[in-house]
Amino acid sequence: MALKQPAARRSCLTVPGSSEKMLAKAALLAADEIVLDLEDSVVASAKREARDRVAKLLTGDDWQRRRVAVRVNAIGSPWWEDDVTAVVAARHPQLSLVVPKVESAATLAELDARLGQAPLGVQALIESAAGLAYAREIAASGRRLEALILGYADLAASLGRAADSTQPWLFAQETLLLAARAHGLQAIDGPFFTIGDAAGLRRAADTARQLGFDGKWAIHPGQIAAINTAFTPGEAEVNRARALLAALDDAGARGQGAAAFEGGMIDEAMRAAALRTLARVGVTP
Repeated sequence: MALKQPAARRSCLTVPGSSEKMLAKAALLAADEIVLDLEDSVVASAKREARDRVAKLLTGDDWQRRRVAVRVNAIGSPWWEDDVTAVVAARHPQLSLVVPKVESAATLAELDARLGQAPLGVQALIESAAGLAYAREIAASGRRLEALILGYADLAASLGRAADSTQPWLFAQETLLLAARAHGLQAIDGPFFTIGDAAGLRRAADTARQLGFDGKWAIHPGQIAAINTAFTPGEAEVNRARALLAALDDAGARGQGAAAFEGGMIDEAMRAAALRTLARVGVTP
């Protein structure tokens, strides 16, 4: 089984798998990834119908051409095995699974065994005190793992605090970011819940970008543009990343580990950040 290097996930829009109307519009939206949700946004009585709808949707031409993820129900729930079976059967070429409520490496190991040789990537939602406490072990556990995602609503409930967008979450953000980066994973910030607060969304997205996150979840189509803007490097930043990589390559060709650059010195430790900048805009060095 060979898994591809995941592409940029600046904006990831969640769409309820039970809403035919929302699903019909989602394929044409400008989010980097659409997350089709079978979990929290779908009531128990509608789980099967939503699963069947999403599985059928994934085989359609509009969806086969775009990046998509499916948030399955939590492992151990009555629905997760059927969710995984249906999603694998769709044979979508750009598909990953979002696993909610991950609290241990064992959770991902159980999923991996269920997936067998299916070439699907996995994203782990860290959304509880236990998940955050074991984020490093989780990040190290999965050969399929592409990203860690911070889930604010359930995390707030787990910690006993209000689930709103004004809470200070720096400790959780840095914990997840450190775990992700230590194991070469993408770090995706959770959603901003106040849909009508455009300024607040911009601040939250800019803060996540400055911290080092790769992208952010959106819960409404109206949030996509602001998130994409926040996580899209400008022309000057892209050009600088290219120049930095070129300087490192030139130094390496001359047998040197460091290079003079913009009045200072750079070395291989700075390559990863430059490559990440280019990946956000789909540019190869």
